Parts: sequence; C-alpha cells; structure tokens
Amino acid sequence: MATTAHLFEEPFDADEYIERLAWRTPGGGSKGGAEAFDPKRLLEEFQNHIEELKQLDEKIQRKVEKLEHQCHREAKEFAHKVQDLQRSNQVAFQHFQELDEHISYVATKVCHLGDQLEGVNTPRQRAVEAQRLMTYFNEFLDGDLRSDVFNNPEKIKEAADIIQKLHLIRQLIQEFTAAQRRGEIGRMREVAAVLLHFKGYAHCVDVYIKQCQEGAYMRNDVFEDTAVLCQRVNKQVGEVFSSPETVMAKLIQNIFENKLQAHVKEKLDETRHSDVEQYLKNLYDLYTRTTGLATKLTEFNLGSDKHTFLSKLIKSIFSSYLESYIDMEREYLRTRGAMILQRYYDSKNHQKRPVGAGSIQDLKERIRQRTNLPLGPSIDTHGETFLSPELVVNLLQETRHAFERCHRLSDPSDLPKNAFSIFLLLVDHLCVEHIDYALEIGLSAIPSPDAKNANLYFLDVVQQANSIFHLFDKQFNDQLMPLISSSPKLAECLHKKKEVIEQMEVKLDTGIDRSVTLNCMVGQMKHILATEQKKTDFRPEDENNVMIQYTTACSKVCAYVSRQVEHVRKSMDGKNVDTVLTELGIRFHRLIHEHLQQYSYSSMGGMLAICDVAEYRRCAKDFRVPLVLQLFDTLHALCNLLVVAPDNLKQVCSGEQLTNLDRNLLHAFVQLRVDYRSARLGRHFS
Repeated sequence: MATTAHLFEEPFDADEYIERLAWRTPGGGSKGGAEAFDPKRLLEEFQNHIEELKQLDEKIQRKVEKLEHQCHREAKEFAHKVQDLQRSNQVAFQHFQELDEHISYVATKVCHLGDQLEGVNTPRQRAVEAQRLMTYFNEFLDGDLRSDVFNNPEKIKEAADIIQKLHLIRQLIQEFTAAQRRGEIGRMREVAAVLLHFKGYAHCVDVYIKQCQEGAYMRNDVFEDTAVLCQRVNKQVGEVFSSPETVMAKLIQNIFENKLQAHVKEKLDETRHSDVEQYLKNLYDLYTRTTGLATKLTEFNLGSDKHTFLSKLIKSIFSSYLESYIDMEREYLRTRGAMILQRYYDSKNHQKRPVGAGSIQDLKERIRQRTNLPLGPSIDTHGETFLSPELVVNLLQETRHAFERCHRLSDPSDLPKNAFSIFLLLVDHLCVEHIDYALEIGLSAIPSPDAKNANLYFLDVVQQANSIFHLFDKQFNDQLMPLISSSPKLAECLHKKKEVIEQMEVKLDTGIDRSVTLNCMVGQMKHILATEQKKTDFRPEDENNVMIQYTTACSKVCAYVSRQVEHVRKSMDGKNVDTVLTELGIRFHRLIHEHLQQYSYSSMGGMLAICDVAEYRRCAKDFRVPLVLQLFDTLHALCNLLVVAPDNLKQVCSGEQLTNLDRNLLHAFVQLRVDYRSARLGRHFS
C-alpha cells in the first residue's frame, strides 16, 4: 500500500500510473524482458491493486469524515465563543454608555453646583460687605470710630471709599423710602435696580418690608390683616424688585417671626398656668388659624419649596407649645372629667360607694355568687338611676373637643398614641366611673323576690345605660376611628372597647334579669294573688248572682304584667327583649298554673276561673312570644275540665290540646272540682 501510495505523487497521470504498475509487476511488461509477458499474473496484480485502492479509499474517507466532524465541532465552538464575545462586547458597550451618561450627569451637577456656589457666594460676599458697611455706619452714628480703617493713616484711601459708599447707599435708601411713601412704583423700581449691584440691596429690601407693614395691623385680627397685607404686597413686589419671590418670602418670614410669634406668645402665656381649658382652646384656634393662613400664602410665589418653608415657620412658633400639648390635654381631661362626675353626685347628695374591681372572670364570679345566694337587704335609691344624660353629654363634648385638638396639634407619628390615651380617659370617666357604677348600684338596689310593692327600677338603669353606650359607640366610630384606623393602635382600641362591652354585658346579661329582676316580678305577682285572691272567688255563695267577668286578683296581675312587659321593651333592644320576655312568660304561666291548683271550684267558680285564664291569655299576647301564648292556650283548655259535664269528660281529655298531656296532670285538675267525689269522676282516669 505504501508503494501504491508512492504512485500517487504529484503531478498524477493515470496512464503513467498504470504503466508503472504493470512495469513493476513481474511478467507484466508490454515489451517483454527477463520474464515473458503473463497476462493472468498482470490481471491478478491489477485485481489485488484494485482491492488495495478500495481499502485506501475507505481509509481516506474515514479520515475525511473524522476531519469534517472535527471541523464542524470546532466551528460550533468558535461560533459560541463569537456569540459570547459579542454579548460581552454589548454589555461592555452598555456599561460604557451608562458610565458616559453618569459622567455627563456628574459633570452637569458639578456645573450646577458651581453655579449655585457662585450664586451663594456672591450674595454672601455682598452680605459680608453690607454687614461691614453697617458696622461702620453704626460707628458713625455712635460717634465712636473704633475700626482700624478709620484710625490708620495708611488706610485713608480705603476709609474714604467706605465713607463714599455709605453716603451713596444712605442717599439711595432714603430715596427709595421716600418713593415708597409717595407710592411712586417707577422710582422705587429704578432705585432698587441701582442698589441691586451694591451691598445696600438687602438693606433696601429690609426697609421696604418694614415700611409696608406700617399701618397694616389696625384691626384686632392679625391673621386677616396679614392675609390682606401679603395680597397687596404681592401685586406690588413684582413691579419693584427683580426677584419678587425672595422679597415675598422674606416679608412672610419677618411677619411670622415677629408679629405672629409675639401674638401667639401673648395669647398663650397669659392662660398657660392660670386657665388650662382656655389655653388649650387658644392653642387650637391659633394653630388652626396659622395653618389656614399658611395655606392662603401658598398661592404666592415663594420659591421652589414653599410648603417646607412655611412649615418651618409654623414649627418655629409652636414647637415649644406642641411638645407639652398632650400632657396638658390629658391632665385637663382627667381633672375636668372628675369635676363633672363629682358635681353630679354632689347635686344628688350622694357619696360614691366603693365597688368591686378586677378582671371579667372576677366580675362573673361575684355576680354568680350574687345570683345563687340570698341577696340580703337591698339599698334604697328612691328610684334614682344615677345615670345623667347631661353628664354624659358634657363628658362626650369634652372628649370630642380633645379629639379635634389632638388631630390638629399632634405630630402624625404620635397621633394614634395620643388619641388612644384620650380614649382611655373617656372609658375611665364614662364607662367605669359612671355607667359601671350605676349598674353596681342598680344591682345592689334590686329588691328581694318576696318584697312588697317592689320598684324594679333596674330596668330603667338598663335602658339609660344602653342609650348612653350607643352615644359612646357613635363617638368611637365617628371621631376616634379616623385617627387610628391605619395604625397598630387600632387593635388596642378595639380590644379595650370589647373589654368594656363584656364587663357591661356581664351586668346587663339576661341571666341577671332572669335570676334577680324576674324573680322580683314573679314575687310581686305572687304578692298580688296572695292578697287579692279569695277562696270564695271560685266557690261563690250565690251561684246565680255572679256579676263579674274576672276576679280582682286577675285584673291587678294582668295590669302589673302589662306594665312590666312595656318596661322590658323600653329598656332593652334586639334579642335581649325576646329572651327576657320568654323567660318572664314561662314563669308567669307557671305561677298561674300553680296558683289555680290551690283552690276548689264549683260550676260557676270554674267558669270564673276560665274567664280569668282567658284574661291571662289576652295579657300573654302582649309578650309576642308563640311559646307563651301556647302555654296559656293549654291552661285554658285544662280549665275547661272544671266545668265540663261528667259524661263528656273523657271526650274533652282526648281533645287536640289535652291529648298529649300527662293523665296525672289532667286528673289533678279534675280533682279540683267540688263534685269530684259525688259524681265519681275518678273512674274516668282509672
């Protein structure tokens, strides 16, 4: 194969290649030679050589494919490298652009800063020169030339220059003042334009500001006078000065730091220690009017950041007062609330009693013990609820004003905290010291169930307490919530309110009404029945001469129950009404049921008992409780057993209203008849 490969050397000629191959093959020469021509051997040699060429071709082909594959792989790698380089180049170009922009921005800032420094330095130099000239001017006015420039003979030229400037500036300022008094706007503008290039320009502005305030404050309203003055000066200052916004800002600063500050100090200092209520009112009014004035002044051109400028002026006036505001507010509310409460109890000649305190669990335990144990002697309040609408209005009014002041005078970051502290004082004075105390007194004054002519005025306490708490809740939602709604203090306020509600609900809970007040109601009914109901009512001596529709005891009990039902409806609201009336109705039915079983009934007495129960049922309709009405319907059906003919007794007992009742109960009612033994009625239940 190596020999064959040698035959492919350049330049390659196919004919010559075959001749060489034949010549090199023994017996293959065309002209003969040492060996005779042997075509078979030559053919065999050609066939072998062809196979070698095929193998060589395959080998070369594999090598070519390998090289092509390697070439493709390297081409892809190169392409990826090129893409990475392009991306890197793009990022670098982007960074370059950003850097270029940043350099341009910094350069612009530097230029702007340079302009600002130049703008600041020039007025500063003028101010320094003006101050120096004013110092020299004061020395001339005092007649005492202390400066070295006037006492050093070597500085006589400098002294002469200063004297000339002072004289010229003074003349120009005097001319400007005279023109201002004459109202010659044109001349004022000319002089101001000349002074602009000299050190006396600032003094010219000061003179203008001072003179334009002369005669401006003739009324008692410094805020209204300031607004009118600034409105007038704003129209004029643009015609006189080249930078009117600077002059207006300086005028307003001068007014705030002199007129307004002096006015505020005078108004507040005279009441700060002598009359805290008036001090707080004055502080609120002055701060409100000052901020209102600042709002009006924002209409004028005062520079780029006029809101910050005005805020700083307001802060400079009120900062010392606002720092101590909330402490004075709390102390005033604490003292004022205590005074309002004490004044009310003094008007009632009432000495407040100590009441229980502690957690809700402690309160529930005290009331549980109170409702489960005998109450003992109750105190007599003579019908006084110890709840005063006037007192409540006064406390809520004071708190409303406090919330308004708090909203206006508190720093936004301290507003929720300050509002919460005011709310706690309201809870203490209104809910704890007044409502809660009245409930405690009301519970102590509830009479025992067997008391005669008991006055259940506790329901009046409940009614007034509910009304007062609705007012408290309205102020909570209307005035406190907007101040704390977006702060963490909201959760604390809601928790405190919930705690107050729970404490009141424990005392106003229908359980107390059922266990104590309702017992008193039922006790009063028992007393009426015991004193008014006679045995002869249901066994009249003359069966044929009964002229009444129902007994006196029934009439008085129904009248009493109707009053109590109306009382409950006025004193409570919502589901509490239904709950209490349901319990009262059940006890009312049980009392009448047990009461009727104490007597024996003749035929006419049974009819009168039916009439009484019909009247009780009519009274029960006022409860608007289906269960109560159903109970009295059943009782009315039971009373029919007192008058029905003996032969019909079994049929009546099987009626719709009595069929599901215990037969012992039916038998017990039949036994109340005076003819029970004579008519042998017991056989119907054997």
